[in-house]
Amino acid sequence: MNFLIEYGLFLAQAVTIVVAIVVVLVAIIGLSTKPRAEHGHLDVVNISEGIADSVDEIKQIILSKDQYKALTKANKKAKKQQKSDDEVQQHNAYVIDFNGSMDAHQVEGLRREISAVIQIASKDDEVIVRLESPGGVVHGYGLAASQLKRITSRDIPLTITVDKVAASGGYMMACIADKIVSAPFAIIGSIGVIAQIPNFSKILKKNDIDFEQITAGQYKRTLTMFGENSDQDREKFQTEIDDVHTLFKDHVATNRPQLDMDKVATGETWYGEQALERGLVDELLTSDDYLLATNKSKTIYQIKYCVPKTLSQKLGKAASASVENSLFSLWTKMTNWRSF
Repeated sequence: MNFLIEYGLFLAQAVTIVVAIVVVLVAIIGLSTKPRAEHGHLDVVNISEGIADSVDEIKQIILSKDQYKALTKANKKAKKQQKSDDEVQQHNAYVIDFNGSMDAHQVEGLRREISAVIQIASKDDEVIVRLESPGGVVHGYGLAASQLKRITSRDIPLTITVDKVAASGGYMMACIADKIVSAPFAIIGSIGVIAQIPNFSKILKKNDIDFEQITAGQYKRTLTMFGENSDQDREKFQTEIDDVHTLFKDHVATNRPQLDMDKVATGETWYGEQALERGLVDELLTSDDYLLATNKSKTIYQIKYCVPKTLSQKLGKAASASVENSLFSLWTKMTNWRSF
């Protein structure tokens, strides 16, 4: 038993030393790396070719050699015939992924992707945005929605697919589309506005700490974290929230006039099937099935703007993902809210 205890302490010390060395190395690399302008690039992936390769790989396994040889010959003949037919024109679909965070910093990549696509896409093509976002800051998602509007304003068909969630700012983006496709259990809606702020004035008073704030303009600051909030401050803040909600509702109503705003602009969320009943989405389908259906008539390309990451950024992201996974695992063990 003593041996096991000593061995356990040795392992703990060894892990601590290794972690300390990694932290020091990351710090040194971060300090030694000179700041430089981040020049990204566009990655273009032919999704249609990937689908064809996957199908071909399976057929090589399940078919006999003679069957596969005959199928390959027939496919080559069909492709040759299609190329020789002048009347056949293959149109394209361009896929853009947007996984939005609270601060909507992904808009920077989105604007570059859209700027590239709208220069090559025609009215006979289609832009498909695979959208996942629970919403976030008003100005960030307002800009994201404006970026999508650049597509529809050029009469390029825009389809939004939602597999998991498009709520609040996420739905602000989604409603721009000509068509919204949702998975049956995706979370849709949340046409509302929320703002919350803690107040520590009682704690400061208890510890005899004064807080001073100087402003110019009657409503430069309404609610505050450290000072006492008056009823007038709260009323003004509520008015500002109501104004934002009105703008949100008008935005949705303009893009989806068929909606009954009194019923859907309550801040509630609905699952895909319920959202379809209320007119918030147009079709129940996963993004995978939608792409497979689109692939029958269009060649699909995925467009992604990539910025190279430094070593310290990669290590930091790995550490962040590890902590996030650990916390999520702990949360799922502690609660079974809305789980199967």
